[in-house]
Parts: sequence; structure tokens; C-alpha cells
Amino acid sequence: MKKFFYCIFFVPFLLSAQINESDTLKVKAKLSLTGFWQAGNVETFIFRAKTDVSFVPIKNWVFKTQNSYVYQAFGGTKADEDILSLNFLYLNPEKKLYPLLLGFVSTNFRREIDVRYLFGAGITYQLINTEKSWLKLSLSSEYEHTNFTKTNFNIADYNGQESISTMRGTVWLNGKYHLFKKKIIITHESYVQPSLNKQNNYRWQADVGLELPVWKYLNFKVNYLHTFESLVIQNQKQQDKFLTFGFTLKSF
Repeated sequence: MKKFFYCIFFVPFLLSAQINESDTLKVKAKLSLTGFWQAGNVETFIFRAKTDVSFVPIKNWVFKTQNSYVYQAFGGTKADEDILSLNFLYLNPEKKLYPLLLGFVSTNFRREIDVRYLFGAGITYQLINTEKSWLKLSLSSEYEHTNFTKTNFNIADYNGQESISTMRGTVWLNGKYHLFKKKIIITHESYVQPSLNKQNNYRWQADVGLELPVWKYLNFKVNYLHTFESLVIQNQKQQDKFLTFGFTLKSF
């Protein structure tokens, strides 16, 4: 039963509303509040808040920030309490090819991650950019530092290390498509992120969403997320799969 609730109602912390930084609007914002509560024979409580904002601080620059908080408890026992902050700074994002800076900070209770931060830079190429659809390919390199609360890992080479640092290279592929006169919206966001120092330290993610507009500023969304991390605490599974349902409130 608990596995069922994890798969259906847990809203993953990397769920993205897919704001396009190349749009001409000066300010864009999205807010998502979702939750689930059940009492009786099975006690379940889930809450998630997520914001997605982009704005133009100075001419030709766009700053985009995505922040989320997730809390889950099953039978009165905390299962998750995670914070994620994704921050991007783009230069001339209206062009076909443009640079970016990025900085991420996160925690993950279930993965035994006390704090993880990542800073880097890269470049984005717009493969498609029309009124109805866009598709972007990005390449970036990052420095990552992770503090774990435990020191026994599934890969013995890392045992005894509370902190693990590495350089990473990342390939990103993001897209959004309006179909049937904008009655259906398909989004996808995926990446492959190997370590440049250790071949056995890598991760990847595939995130696919289906949105149905309810109102100009409100969409119903179905999302599937598949994540994988090669390096995890001993006895943890390397991959997670989530099927989630919710609503997106937007300002544009």
C-alpha cells in the first residue's frame, strides 16, 4: 500500500513547469500547491509547494529560479522532507545559441543527503522555437559537492566518505509542444549527468508531462518521472519512478 502511494501521489522535487526563458515577457510565474491526506487504517500525509519564476534583471539577461518543498509521512513516520532550488542566468536567450550560468542547492531525506550544491556554466542551442513548440539542447559543466548523513555506499570505493565532490558534464534536452489548437500540451525535460572524474558516479533523468488547459491561467497536469543515480547509500534502490497528478497556476 505504501508503495502505491509513493508512485501515485508523491510529487517529485524535480517536476518542472517548463517556463521558456526565450519568451519576450519580462516577468513570468507559476505556482503549484498539491497534497494528500488520509486517516484511519492507513495514515498518509503529503504536501508539496513549488514556484517557478523568470524575470529580466537587465537588458538581454534572464534569471530563472525554480524552488520546491516536499514533505511526506506514512503512519506518522516521516518519509521525505526535501528542498530544491534551481537557478539559471541566461545571456541573450532570444538568440539561436546563448550561454548560461547555473547554481543548484538541494536536500533529500530519503537519499540521506544533508545538502548538495552544484555550480557551473554551459551553452544552449534552440533546435525549434515557434509559437506552438520549442526544443532546446544544452551542454554544461558543473562542480558538485554532496554531504551525506551516512558513509556506507553501494559502491565500496566511496565508503567512509561523508562528503563527495566531483566535476560533472551534463547534456540536457527540453521541449514543449502545443497540439490540437493548444488543447493538449506535451512537455519533456531530460538529462544525462556523468562525473568527469569517476566513471561509476553518474545519474540521469527523464521527465514527461501532459497538460490539459482548464482556464487561461490554470492547467491540469499528468506527469511521469524516472530518475537514476549510480551512487546511493547501501541498500537503497538506484532508481525511482513517479506518476503524479496536479494543477499548475500561471501568470501568463
